[in-house]
Amino acid sequence: MHATRRTVLVGTLAAATLAKQGTGPAEASDGPGPRQAPGFYRYRVGEVTVMPVTDGVNTFPLPERFVTNAPREAVSAALVADFRDGATLSVPYTPLVIETGGRRIVIDTGNGEAAFQTSKGAIGQFGANLAAAGLDRAAIDTVVISHFHGDHVNGLLTPEGKPAFSKAEILVPEAEWAYWMDDGAMSRAPAGRLQDLFRNNRRVFDALGRKVTPYAWDREIAPGLTALGTPGHTPGHTSFLLASGGKSLFVQSDITNVPVLFARQPGWHVMFDQDPAMAEATRRKVYDRIAAERSLLQGFHYPFPAVAHLEKTAEGYREVLVPWDPLLR
Repeated sequence: MHATRRTVLVGTLAAATLAKQGTGPAEASDGPGPRQAPGFYRYRVGEVTVMPVTDGVNTFPLPERFVTNAPREAVSAALVADFRDGATLSVPYTPLVIETGGRRIVIDTGNGEAAFQTSKGAIGQFGANLAAAGLDRAAIDTVVISHFHGDHVNGLLTPEGKPAFSKAEILVPEAEWAYWMDDGAMSRAPAGRLQDLFRNNRRVFDALGRKVTPYAWDREIAPGLTALGTPGHTPGHTSFLLASGGKSLFVQSDITNVPVLFARQPGWHVMFDQDPAMAEATRRKVYDRIAAERSLLQGFHYPFPAVAHLEKTAEGYREVLVPWDPLLR
């Protein structure tokens, strides 16, 4: 897909609509400031067009236990060494649109438009950026969910609690669905974040009438797109291998959170990992392979447009972001 007069017009109208609604951060005195250009980028993997679309970036004070097995001082030092503010953490969110086999497929949906309002425009940008790229959500054929954390499933709903992708089939990992929809597992979950996740998943999928299609690992779920089990972050956490024309892309979902911390220090455990030891084992196994094969990697929490290669280092891995290309090729 190439930029057209219609694409530019749609982006302009989307921005104008947000301004009229008073939800754009430039309108809020305590917001994050004027908006950047619409956040979407395109590249090709063989004959497939891949489009990362930003849902925004959430910046917050660095939690004491963001890394559960390392002191906050060490985490802060790692951020400072990467020329970042050691007192705060910025986490990007990057859903993906894939055009393959005549179908438009979204992988993960971001934080949802309701979050755009509550965050004063910092996150929840996915819908507006899709429109700016010339895509109507009603034109999406399939939505694939990697796992059931809010920043991946909340965008399935509009702020009014209606289906955001009205004509799309919703594919979910069968292992993930079995766990989060299990009343017994919910009753045994400790109070706090895990119970909140169970409640949020019931809220989202009940609003959809639980009309989903569970998929199994190690199977092609769309033309050229294979689901791969990468558990640990959640019980049914899934990554994807996209293959076309002798080229491939590994869509890692949340094998790591921000790479400056968890790729470079793969033994560090993020507070969101449900089984930290399994998540680490998965991370090392997958990253060893990607680094050895020099594969292309798409990361949900990598800096936008979140496409990179990995280099093996003495301590772990170093992300090498793919240079921006002004042409689609």
